[in-house]
Amino acid sequence: MYCFTVHRLLSTPHDEQLEGAAAAAGDRAARSAMDAPVTLLVFLVAVVAAAAEMPRLEHPHKGDGSLSLLAVGDWGRRGAYNQSMVAAQMGIVGEKMDIDFVISTGDNFYKNGLTGVDDKAFEESFSDIYTAKSLHKPWYTVLGNHDYRGDALAQLSPVLRKVDSRWICIKSFVVSAEIADFFFVDTTPFVLKYWTDPKNSRYDWRGVSPRETYMANVLKDLEDALEQSKAPWKIVVGHHAIRSVSQHGDTKELLEHLLPILKAHGVDLYLNGHDHCLEHISSRDSKIQYLTSGAGSKAWRGVQTANADKVEFFYDGQGFMSLRLTAAEASLAFYDVAGEVLHTWTVAKPATGY
Repeated sequence: MYCFTVHRLLSTPHDEQLEGAAAAAGDRAARSAMDAPVTLLVFLVAVVAAAAEMPRLEHPHKGDGSLSLLAVGDWGRRGAYNQSMVAAQMGIVGEKMDIDFVISTGDNFYKNGLTGVDDKAFEESFSDIYTAKSLHKPWYTVLGNHDYRGDALAQLSPVLRKVDSRWICIKSFVVSAEIADFFFVDTTPFVLKYWTDPKNSRYDWRGVSPRETYMANVLKDLEDALEQSKAPWKIVVGHHAIRSVSQHGDTKELLEHLLPILKAHGVDLYLNGHDHCLEHISSRDSKIQYLTSGAGSKAWRGVQTANADKVEFFYDGQGFMSLRLTAAEASLAFYDVAGEVLHTWTVAKPATGY
């Protein structure tokens, strides 16, 4: 069993707290009328508080002071394109590492997100695929651009937690695990072309428009959360890459608006999906490591283009990433679809007396 708490909400049962946090980050009008009045009260408190800070979940580390997790993105294809094979290997590695949770870097359901909370794609692409016991831990999840092409609010709904209690999806939020704070950022609204040139796609901008106001609020909330963080490790998660040498490349809007904040507040790792590959890129002018884990299903794009930073590792195929943290050290590894270790990296950090 696992447990966590949500700050800034009334003292209520576990599920109602999480529902309040989800509401604070999503479109409030989309809340289901079936929820009880107590939940509505939690929701109203969260709406007021959301103007000041990101919803915060607490997840304790292990008794030995360590924290282990897996990260995967761009996966939801009902098991196709080797999704099931990647899931099987995640289960094996997850058991060996005794993971605490999983991070999903977005594009959770292809090709156009979910049609609603009753869309069977949720079970067929998530519950029925990630069946290993070791993966029955919280899945902390952000939305990707393909998720926004469907009913984006469905993925935020507490209804899905009744289908599969692992599912935790909020637009932007913080997971505090004592030795590390994870800052999940909703990056899709930052990308201008989705607004100005959507081509044949329709994006669900409910609760997001106007873009400029939404971006400003997200950045302000993130900066405030980073300033408050006392954790030794600061890790930011978004769907879109800041740095990538694969098909999509760098995201100019994140380079302009998000990266300066990460540098100013000493962020250690930026973890993303979007490009269907595995990457590790080191910043040449800061300590930030850019990590792409977007290879949960369809991959093999056949593109690699250098950028201004140092490429430590690039793999144009399916797989996932693991991360183990202590207060003094971070160790990551990338795995392919057969579970073979492709790349490892470790960095030490002096204890900070957190």
